[in-house]
Amino acid sequence: MNWLKAVEDTVTGLGYELVDCERSPQGLLRVYIDRLPDKAYDLPGEFVTVEDCEKVTRQLQYALEVANTDYARLEVSSPGLDRPLKTEAHYARFVGVEIEITLKVPFQGRKKYKGVLDAVPAQGETPAGWQIVFKQGEGKNAVEQVLGFTFDEVREARLVPVVDFKGRGRRAATPAVDDAAAPEVQELGDQNK
Repeated sequence: MNWLKAVEDTVTGLGYELVDCERSPQGLLRVYIDRLPDKAYDLPGEFVTVEDCEKVTRQLQYALEVANTDYARLEVSSPGLDRPLKTEAHYARFVGVEIEITLKVPFQGRKKYKGVLDAVPAQGETPAGWQIVFKQGEGKNAVEQVLGFTFDEVREARLVPVVDFKGRGRRAATPAVDDAAAPEVQELGDQNK
């Protein structure tokens, strides 16, 4: 059993998706995992947690030992906000989401495009190809464009990170603490005069 098969079997066996796996000449083995959208996990949420990484790390250590894999350090992490799309299944999962692609060969003088991913309908289950819808130009002069492409024409594809700082509201301090602290400060100030 080779090391990549051991990693893939372990990660998928635990109910996670193997997004990517890198091995450096210095002995670093880096594994990127993601949660599956239709599976329930110990801790709720759609994003990979530290506990998820810890669970996969423990199992991978055993699996890699059995597969007689030599490595100096093992890192298991989430794919990040700018998650790479490595397979057509990844593309299908993220239809309707904004992505950034880099083509292998330039089209109309450019290789990089950013837009909303969509599948080109086909007769059967598998899409005939992919497309992104993007705006060309700025402001009122912006024109919506569509770029069709196949999986094989893409060098790299990633999700465009969406950062929402509105998720955490400021906690209001309890009035009892604020009211109690203010007179003490005032009293200490008056005593020093």
